[in-house]
Amino acid sequence: MTYDLVVIGTGPGGYVCAIRAAQLGLKVAVVEKRPKHGGTCLNVGCIPSKALLHASEMFTQATHDFPALGVVVGKPALDLSAMMKHKDDTVAANVNGVGFLLKKNKIDAFMGSGSIPAAGKVIVTSDDGKTTELETKNIVIATGSDVTPLPGVTIDEKTVVSSTGALTLDKVPGSLAIVGAGVIGLELGSVWARLGAEIVVVEFLDRILPGMDMEVAKQFQRSLEKQGFKFMLSHKVSKVAASPEGAKISVEPAAGGDTQTLDADVVLIAIGRRPYTEGLGLEKLNIAMERGRVVIDDKFATNVPGLYAIGDAVRGPMLAHKAEDEGVAVAEILAGQHGHVNYNVIPGVVYTEPEIAAVGKTEEELKAAGVAYKVGKFPFTANGRARSMRATDGFVKVLADAATDRVLGVHILGRGAGELIAEAAVLMEFGGSAEDLARTCHAHPTMSEAVKEAALAVDKRAIHI
Repeated sequence: MTYDLVVIGTGPGGYVCAIRAAQLGLKVAVVEKRPKHGGTCLNVGCIPSKALLHASEMFTQATHDFPALGVVVGKPALDLSAMMKHKDDTVAANVNGVGFLLKKNKIDAFMGSGSIPAAGKVIVTSDDGKTTELETKNIVIATGSDVTPLPGVTIDEKTVVSSTGALTLDKVPGSLAIVGAGVIGLELGSVWARLGAEIVVVEFLDRILPGMDMEVAKQFQRSLEKQGFKFMLSHKVSKVAASPEGAKISVEPAAGGDTQTLDADVVLIAIGRRPYTEGLGLEKLNIAMERGRVVIDDKFATNVPGLYAIGDAVRGPMLAHKAEDEGVAVAEILAGQHGHVNYNVIPGVVYTEPEIAAVGKTEEELKAAGVAYKVGKFPFTANGRARSMRATDGFVKVLADAATDRVLGVHILGRGAGELIAEAAVLMEFGGSAEDLARTCHAHPTMSEAVKEAALAVDKRAIHI
C-alpha cells in the first residue's frame, strides 16, 4: 500500500494533519495504537475533563448560587454514575466524530502500533500480532505525550492515580492529595473539590501554575483557597505508601528539612507530561532528539528526509490546538504551500472557575527580555454583566509595547476567560495595538467589555473605574 502521507497518531494534531492533507489532494493513511481515534485529548484528557468540570460546576451552582438568584431547588444530590455517563457520552460523540471525518475524507485508518523501519516505510502491528507494511512518500509523527511519573512512586490508578485514573474514580474521595500545582492537577482537583473532597496540593516551586502571569496566579490561588484548596508550596513528595485504605505521603521542604506525613484517600500525580515516542524505532534511524523530543526545523522536518513531527512530540507547549495548527501547517507544506504557525499567539486556558486564559508574553517574560511595556487592567467587579451573573472574581490585563502600543500579551482571570481570549489572539495575529482594541465597539452588557476597558486602561483612560 503506497501513500503520499502516513500520519502516526490520531490525536488532535494527527487527525487534523491527515484531514488537511486529504483536502489538498494527498493520498493519506493514519495509524492509531488505541482502539479509538482522538488520542489522549479526546479519550482521557481535554474532553472528558471538561465534561466533568462543567458538570461539577453545575452541581456547585445548584448548591450555592441558585438561592441567591431566586431559584429554589432544595439541596442537590450527586449521582456520580450519571455524571460519569455524561463524560463517557461526550467522549464517544467526539471520538466517533473523528472516525466519521476520516472516512468522509477517504483516509485509510490502520489500528495498531506504528514503527518506522526506514524512511518511507511504516509497519503497523495490531493487537493480535499481525503486521501490515505501508509505503509512503512522507511520514508525520504525531504520537503525543504520556504522564510523567514521580520517581519511586507506583501509579495503580486506584489509590495513586494519574490524570487518567482521576477521571474514572467510582466514588468521591474524602481527601485527595495532588502532587503538582499545574493546569492538570488544579483542573481535576476542582472537579473533586466541588463534589466534596478535601484537597491539598503539594508543589515543588514557590508558586502555582509555573509559566503563567504571576499576578494572575496569586489571585487565582486565593480564589482556590476560598474554595477549600490547601497548598503546600516549596515542598516535595519523597515517598507514597499506598494501600487499599488510602495513602501515606511523605512530604518535606524543597530546600531540605523535616519530613511530615499526609494521609489521603487518593493521590493524584500531576507533575507534567513527557513526549511519547516509544516503539517508533527512532534510535535505529538516528533521529535527532533533545530531552525526549524529536528535533525539527522550521518546516517540521527531522534530520531524516521525508520524516516530520508535530505536537507534544516536538518543542513548544503541549497543547492540543498548537498540535492542530502544526498539523495543518505541515500538510500544507507537503502539498507545496506555505504552512506556518505563529508561536507568539498560542492561547492557553485553565478550565477552572474562575477560568484563566492567556496569550502572548507575561510581565515576567517582558521584564527578563528588557522590553519596555505598559499595563492596562480592569476588574470584573466593575463589569455589569459579571455582576448580573455573580461572576465578579478576576480581571483582565493587557500588556502593550511602550513605544509602539502593539499588544504583547493578554491575561484574563474570570468566568468564560477561555472564550474571551480569542479576540486578543485575533488582534495580536494582525499586529494590533491596545488603541485598536480600545476603539473596537463591544456589545453591552458583556464580559468582553472588560477586555476593551483593560485596553483603554493601557493609556489610563478606562471609563468604568
